[in-house]
Amino acid sequence: MPPPALEDLNAENLPMQIRLDKYRIFALGLCATLVLFFFALEAQAQEGSAAWYETGPINQGLHLSQEETLDRSSPRQAIRGFLEQTEAGNFEAAAQYLNLSRIEPSQQATTGPVKARKLEAIIDRQVWIDWSDLSARPDASRERSGNSDTGARRPRRDLHVATLEMRGAAYDIRIARYKPEGASAVWLFSPQTVSNIEPLYLNFGPGRYETLIPASLKDSFLGLWIWEWIALPVLGLAVLLLGWGIYAIVSKLANKVEHRWQKIGLERSRLPLCILFMAGAGQIVLLKVLSFSGPVHALLKPTLIILMVWGVGVTILRIFDALLQRLTLRFVGEIDDKRGRDEREFYTSIYALRRLIVLVMVSTALIVILSRLNLFESVGTTLLASAGVLTVIFGIAGQAVLGNILASLQIAFAKPVRIGDAILFEGNWAYVEAIFYTFMRLRTWDRRRIVIPVTYFVARPFENWSVTEARMMRVVHLCLDIRADVDSLRKTFIELLQDDPDIDNADDAFTFATEQTAEGLTISFYAMMPDPSTGWIIQGRLREQLLAHVRDNHPEWLPRERVMDVNRDSQGGHLQGPVGTAD
Repeated sequence: MPPPALEDLNAENLPMQIRLDKYRIFALGLCATLVLFFFALEAQAQEGSAAWYETGPINQGLHLSQEETLDRSSPRQAIRGFLEQTEAGNFEAAAQYLNLSRIEPSQQATTGPVKARKLEAIIDRQVWIDWSDLSARPDASRERSGNSDTGARRPRRDLHVATLEMRGAAYDIRIARYKPEGASAVWLFSPQTVSNIEPLYLNFGPGRYETLIPASLKDSFLGLWIWEWIALPVLGLAVLLLGWGIYAIVSKLANKVEHRWQKIGLERSRLPLCILFMAGAGQIVLLKVLSFSGPVHALLKPTLIILMVWGVGVTILRIFDALLQRLTLRFVGEIDDKRGRDEREFYTSIYALRRLIVLVMVSTALIVILSRLNLFESVGTTLLASAGVLTVIFGIAGQAVLGNILASLQIAFAKPVRIGDAILFEGNWAYVEAIFYTFMRLRTWDRRRIVIPVTYFVARPFENWSVTEARMMRVVHLCLDIRADVDSLRKTFIELLQDDPDIDNADDAFTFATEQTAEGLTISFYAMMPDPSTGWIIQGRLREQLLAHVRDNHPEWLPRERVMDVNRDSQGGHLQGPVGTAD
């Protein structure tokens, strides 16, 4: 009997294979379902833990009769309800918005209302609540940028309300979501915030003189207390009078000092000193005398800090400028090309040092302001979030400024020109008088000032007559008759150089006939001058002396114009040549 064909065997085994495949598919589906169920439970557990803090019974020592009327379902409703209860004077109900878990239940009924009253005073005087930043959702979730789907929302169980700095330490006011066992989750001020109430109230509570204010002036009007509308103009007038007095005192001191650099330093420091004292007085009143409301404090605090930092920085910079001017006048002197290379480099280095000091002071001031106002976190997050946009904006708007600053630093370190160098720039003979961040100031020989953007200056060629030394070769050109004796004039030129008091080396000179035309001869007299400005004077003096020598001793050497007379004789009619000359 022949063996069955291969097709027959496969046909007989086909039902068995189908059953095995069904079992495998069922097993795989069951495993996948278990895995998905496990991850779903894990995700639900994680979501629950991220949405609230598990806790025991909340505020057991307080009276719970009013708890049902309190809305603590979201951060916005919780803070709004707290402020409404404190404004109505119902501090027992306001205490229900505090997590008093760190206080013994037996003491919560007496301590809770006191804590609520003090927290309300702190918020009124120091905190300007941004209601748009407080979520109205129970889970305080916020949508991710560019996605409004529910899956993109991230629940939060802890929110930052404000940070108050006191004696170098930061105290946070936070609100968090708590879920007691068997009850709904509620938003309360955190236990750490409740612990911070006492030190914050001692420092930021009502001022020592605020008790003297009548109760009728403590009512609210247009978002401020009535007494604030009276106190703010009076305080502003008093601060202005103080600034005027400081300005007058500094002006009198400037007139009495003997040294010029001290006078300049005091005169330049009058305005920043006034700003400094005015801002300091306002800060003292704000912290020690009266405690204004949150909106006023939110406006005055950063303004006064910025003015104080600006006053200190500018005052120090003005005094430093006066000291630098004193040093340069003592060791270098006036800006001109008579100074040596080392002196001009010293002056340029001082200007570079000043620019570096300005950069350091500006950076320090920004760090102080950001740290004092607790803006590092918010500003840093904003900058990181909008880094691309800011890069484009600053790249376009600040291209010219940044380019000038970089070019200024390039000049300061590479020193292609130095303060006091004599240069020839676009036909102007001038001295480099100052190099600032964005522009240069040139002083021409006739006392004009040319202000040039630094990038424009470095992008164009210029002649630096003092790049290695101040000495330079000057030339006097005389146009004389072709009969002039060059050798005789050469000897006369050497004698004049030897007699000139401003010439150091008369041997470093030479005379040549540099051009000859039909009208005459050009004779050039070259001599080494000690510096460009002195050389210009010597050059004019030598020209006068050489012309006087020719006029007095050899008048026939003076240039003449020759006239040709064209005549024809009676027989040949040919040209007879020149018949005479004319002076």
